[in-house]
Amino acid sequence: MPELRKSPIMERWVIISTERGKRPLDFKREKKPMVGGFCPFCTGKEDKTPPEVLAYRDPLSTPNSPGWKVRVVPNKFPALQIEGDLDKRGDGIYDLMRGVGAHEVLIESPDHTKNLHHLPQEHIESIFWALRDRCIDLKKDSRFRYILIFKNWGEEAGASLEHSHMQVIATPIIPKRAIEELEGSKFHYKLKERCIFCDILKQEQKEGSRIIYSNEYFIAIAPYASRFPFETWILPLQHISAFEKTPTEWFPALADIMKTVLTRLDITLDEPPFNFIIHSAPCKTPDLDYYHWHIEIMPKLTKVAGFEWGSGFYINPTPPEYAAEVLRDVDIGGADDKNTTKEKVEDKEWPQKKSK
Repeated sequence: MPELRKSPIMERWVIISTERGKRPLDFKREKKPMVGGFCPFCTGKEDKTPPEVLAYRDPLSTPNSPGWKVRVVPNKFPALQIEGDLDKRGDGIYDLMRGVGAHEVLIESPDHTKNLHHLPQEHIESIFWALRDRCIDLKKDSRFRYILIFKNWGEEAGASLEHSHMQVIATPIIPKRAIEELEGSKFHYKLKERCIFCDILKQEQKEGSRIIYSNEYFIAIAPYASRFPFETWILPLQHISAFEKTPTEWFPALADIMKTVLTRLDITLDEPPFNFIIHSAPCKTPDLDYYHWHIEIMPKLTKVAGFEWGSGFYINPTPPEYAAEVLRDVDIGGADDKNTTKEKVEDKEWPQKKSK
């Protein structure tokens, strides 16, 4: 029978629709081959992007030339412009300001064919270091109030270029989604004097059914009120509110859990399109006792349609307990991972059936 589940952080309900139950093979799609041709993000094409604002490269190489490992450049077609002041003003009942902000692209690797999880763990770690460096630099700008880091992989997830990359956007206002999450977290803290995310971690560690993977500093879970099939959250095990304040010694573990989770999703769902977002505290805030930075990974396996837009509900046909169990069972070290996973999920029952 379907269940209505409420997010403990925000006033958001999700329908876990077991009647429409879908397993990994039910999301099979026709994959489009790489088109090839011209790519401004490939090595040797550095002159086709704006000048880099950060690059980790061979010490013998020169800026805006080959020899880089990770490269950050301004977006050639930015959503917001870096120049100018905000010029906040009213127009009758309406409020407006100039579209001031920063919009940057982090090119993960010179290799056009490799997605994030295909890279060595040390390389993924350097990507997170680059994101941290950009956050620290952008937060020095007094006009910016929030920095959003996200990745679109695959056409269905909104990627306009095949070459694997992330985007960093600094905005002069705090986005509505971030405010809702912050306010929900603050409400819980006022009521119980505890961080809601820390409470979630304790309960998930106690129950275990929604844990996908963990290491010394991070844990990956299928959230209780998952909006999407195989939605995954990665959270620090210790409380910290801002991504860029993550301790140095945690970064290898962050790279490890990101590579492991994305590899398991890739094997289970056969290279799904996905989005991931880093949720972090706003600019110009001290350390927040009530907020906990985290990463949300959302495979694009279902469509948001009229009911979702009209009601604010999400319909998820795959219970998070089942998704976590499938992902936990993936052996990322084997040569025949995808075939092995397909055989396993054919026999795996829904958690609700097991409990009867």
